[in-house]
Amino acid sequence: MDHVREGLRILFVGYNPSIRSSETGHHYANPTNKFYRILHEAGFTSRLVKPEEDGELLAMGFGFTNIVARPTVAAADITPEEYREGRRILQEKLALYRPQVACFVGKGVYEQYSGRKGMGWGSQLPPVTPGIVEYVCPSSSGLVRMKLEEMVEIYKGIHVYLS
Repeated sequence: MDHVREGLRILFVGYNPSIRSSETGHHYANPTNKFYRILHEAGFTSRLVKPEEDGELLAMGFGFTNIVARPTVAAADITPEEYREGRRILQEKLALYRPQVACFVGKGVYEQYSGRKGMGWGSQLPPVTPGIVEYVCPSSSGLVRMKLEEMVEIYKGIHVYLS
């Protein structure tokens, strides 16, 4: 279900597909997910994009992948073995596709990828994959209680790293 190619401006990295996303074949498809609203309000799209238009975002330089490919109801259902394998596969994808920014949609995703704990929002140094900005943003899940405006401000910070 990846939407990836070389030359991406941003590769958005989630935990894994939701059941709804796996059923529809589109990223962030759960109606309660705020991803596309955040993307629009942070200035990445000129209009509010729908999940079924995620392929159009690929043409604009925005790709999608997950650290684990198996759909689950919750990230808590992902096993340590799946994270280990997903970490290895994700490192290979980043080395192959070389996006300008790997945006981790949730601190927990980056913790699983990097093995680090206690990071703040934004760019992470040193990057696990040299030459790629690794940027941590809040999860866009409807379960997250952070105010939308705060989330949008964190996502806006990615603009600094795009050429």
